[in-house]
Amino acid sequence: MATPPLPPPRRVSCGSLLQELQELWGEIGQDEMERDRMILQLEEDCLNVYRKKVDQTRKQKADLLQALSVGEADIKKILSALGECDSFSRSEKLGATLLEQLAKIEPVLKDLRQRRDERVAEFKAVQMQIVRLQAEMSGTIDHGDPAAPLVDEINLSLNRLGELKAQLSELQTEKNLRLEKIDTKIKCISDMCNMMSVDLKKALYDVHPSYADSGRSKSISISNSTLERLAGKVHALNHEKKQRLRKLQDLGSTLIELWNLMDTPIEEQRCFDHVTSLIKVSPNIVMPPGCLAHDLIDKVEIEVKRLNHLKASKMKELVFKKMTELEEIYKNVHMDIDSDSERQVLNDLIDSGTADLSELLTSMDDRIIKAREHALSRKDILEKVEKWTLASSEESWLDEYERDQNRYTAGRGAHKNLKRAEKARMLVSKIPSLLENLNAKIKAWEKEKGIPFMFDKAS
Repeated sequence: MATPPLPPPRRVSCGSLLQELQELWGEIGQDEMERDRMILQLEEDCLNVYRKKVDQTRKQKADLLQALSVGEADIKKILSALGECDSFSRSEKLGATLLEQLAKIEPVLKDLRQRRDERVAEFKAVQMQIVRLQAEMSGTIDHGDPAAPLVDEINLSLNRLGELKAQLSELQTEKNLRLEKIDTKIKCISDMCNMMSVDLKKALYDVHPSYADSGRSKSISISNSTLERLAGKVHALNHEKKQRLRKLQDLGSTLIELWNLMDTPIEEQRCFDHVTSLIKVSPNIVMPPGCLAHDLIDKVEIEVKRLNHLKASKMKELVFKKMTELEEIYKNVHMDIDSDSERQVLNDLIDSGTADLSELLTSMDDRIIKAREHALSRKDILEKVEKWTLASSEESWLDEYERDQNRYTAGRGAHKNLKRAEKARMLVSKIPSLLENLNAKIKAWEKEKGIPFMFDKAS
């Protein structure tokens, strides 16, 4: 069950309390003189309370007047600094209480102070940019960032701010023009350093230390003397790039001549694709990274020297390599070739120095192609020879097996021999048809080729 709400407290007056006190004293029998004394004491206490409250209220009034005075002064001062008229009229305060007047001043003052702080920050930002740009133009930025400028808070007018912004705009335009020139030249330097594997940071540091900071966390030098050094670096790197490209193009052309002469495999040539691809490249275009590096040029020079040194022996090796390939083709299809005699002829021809090695290699290639074609035409016959050979081998084994008196004796592997014998009898039965087909194939081949079919020097 909910508890009913308590009634509101009854307001008690001083008179009712005094009356109640008199009644209580009467019931107690309090002495009259003592009663008078206590009543006088109560009156004195009340006066002290009122007096204290009056003093507090007087001080409050004085504080309010002081706050109003300071606020009005601040408003005038801020409005003057901002270059604006006194928009706070005193007529608005006539007839109003001090608290009402202060309530009107406080939001106005708060807004003005905020506007003043924002205007000061804007002045400071503009002036800081001006000072920094001037330091960059003069080159004093090299000695450290300039100190933050002091803002004259007496004059914060929009006219004055407009003058500073116009000055800043002129400086920014001048800086942007210089930065465009610098960026163009730095990109050119970067491209060339990338192509030649030159340390970009060092190249830029040689122009000016501030250029080596890729993040540009500090101001970079934009003075005329720095721009001149930058142009000089571009010219020097461009000259070096052209020299390296010309040298690499000559080496690339030599490589191709040596490769063609020695029939170098494509796989080996691919190691230098990045070199030969530059033979017809114009020096004015951007080339792949590292394509003109000193290490690469040295590597190509070493390769050219090596190829020149090994050219004769390499060519001889290639000729005999092709001879070995030709021999393998003949051997695999049981064709005869007088290897020793042919190798001696080739060796004498190369050592004499009168042979055109390119023509000799081409001739060997032609022989290899013809040998492969000839070998392919013998494939069908050789497969039938292989089947006949296998059948003949099994026939011999079967003869020996059937002469063995103990072939049926139970023992290890006897059942396997029985199975093999069965298969061998079936294979042997096919030998006549195998020979007939083989002879027919050989005759057809000899008729087509016009030469006898030889098998390991035998017809």
